[in-house]
Amino acid sequence: ACAFAGLWNCVTINPLNIAAGVWMMLNAFVLFLCEAPFCCQFIEFANAVSARADRLRAWQKAAFYCGMAVFPVMLSLTLTTLFGNAIAFATGVLYGLSALGKKGDAISYARIHQQQKQMDEEKLTGTLEGQA
Repeated sequence: ACAFAGLWNCVTINPLNIAAGVWMMLNAFVLFLCEAPFCCQFIEFANAVSARADRLRAWQKAAFYCGMAVFPVMLSLTLTTLFGNAIAFATGVLYGLSALGKKGDAISYARIHQQQKQMDEEKLTGTLEGQA
């Protein structure tokens, strides 16, 4: 979607639209190299780039993909750039969510809350017994 929107964005006279379109096609190429290297088997360095991208942490990938997707939108704010970069930005958001970690379950939080409540009650009864 990013590559097709970038190509469509280049069919204009406005130089900012052309720059945003070229950047979007570059984004699509980088996403293919990092996320789906089997689509780029004809490129010699595709596996090396993919291996390097796999070594990055999730928050680094999130920042990279979201930054990559925001730049063309800042160059030329059109529906084509917004929709074309939505998938790249969504990929960055998903990596960002995975960097936050797994959500805890409600049972463990309820146990922790119950233990804290019991400790508070014990402290309260201990201070009341000490005053009596």
